[in-house]
This record gives sequence, C-alpha cells and structure tokens, in this order.
Amino acid sequence: MTTLFDLTTEAPAVPAAAGPRPRYRVAGLDISLTGTGISTLGGTTRVPTTGRRKDTILQRHTRMKHITDTVLIEVGDVHLACVEGPSHHSVGGSVWDRGGLWWLIIDGLCARDIPVAVIPPMSRAKYATGNGGSRKAAVLEAAQRRYGAILPSDDEADALILRAMGLDWLGQPLAEVPAGHRAALAGCQWPDREAVTTR
Repeated sequence: MTTLFDLTTEAPAVPAAAGPRPRYRVAGLDISLTGTGISTLGGTTRVPTTGRRKDTILQRHTRMKHITDTVLIEVGDVHLACVEGPSHHSVGGSVWDRGGLWWLIIDGLCARDIPVAVIPPMSRAKYATGNGGSRKAAVLEAAQRRYGAILPSDDEADALILRAMGLDWLGQPLAEVPAGHRAALAGCQWPDREAVTTR
C-alpha cells in the first residue's frame, strides 16, 4: 500500500554512552512531525515521517498515530519521561498538528501513569552548552563530546540531553556538567519526585 508520507523508523538505535547503569529508567523525547528523537537506556533513535499540506484528515491522523505508537513502544515502562515543551515563538508549519501530536504522546504517557517532565527548549540548550540560545548544531556537538555518543541527527541529540537532564534531576547524572549548565534544571516543569522514585 502506498502512502503520501514515509512511516519508516530508523534503526538500529545508537548505543547509549558507556558509564554506570542508572538506577532510574528515563526517556527523553524531542517530539516533531518530521523527526521525533527518542533516548532511552537502550540508546537513541528517530521516527522520521513526511506529509503534505493537502493531506486529508485521515492521512494526518494516520501519520500522528504512527509516531505516537512508535514512541510509546520505544519508551516502554520508565520512571520518568522528559519531553521538550512547545516552542512558543515558532512560526509556520502545521501548528495544529504539532500541538496535537504533542498531546497524543503526553496522553499515552499519562495513560501508563508515567510521570512527565516538560523541558523548555532554552533549558535544553543551556544544559547542553551553557547558552540557552544555542542552535541545534551546537547542542549536537556538545552531546557527542560530553556523552561519547555518535548521534546521526540533532533530534536524537536533543532527546539525549532531555534524558540526561532527567537523570541529573534524579541525582544520577550521565556525566558531570558545569554548575551554569545545571542551573537549567530550575527552569523545567518537574513532576512530583515521589511519584517518580516509587514507581
């Protein structure tokens, strides 16, 4: 069956950086219509899809359902999911579809009783580089250098940084980061800590 958008999932996942095995299972999710980045204990991966402006409601729904289902399978059962929050200054593109996809994934996580942290894009960039205004290329370079991971896309780099932030918040950082970078944790919406630690 031919579709108007590509529903393939890139594989295999990039292995996680070497280091002590974290006690907590944390997922990082950089949600996007074109390439959702996912980072878990098993490594990183990306869910790429494409669509067209004139896609029907059914085609748009199928695309978003595919992304959501794939993300939830990859995430599995975790103590915490760290999701990048919406970028309020973004323009263009399918704003309704992006927001809809974000909420579909959040709904799926909540239905599993997985605590969710919402990380603003500037906090993600600051944690990675020390500068909240850093571009995605700088975040990718910083993630590869700090965590020793070979990351094929900035979507996966963002997801890895989100996961690292969650583990740091739980007291099990993937790597030591400067205090100025770590200050980014204060600007995030974290769930109740006990809900995470008692899962």
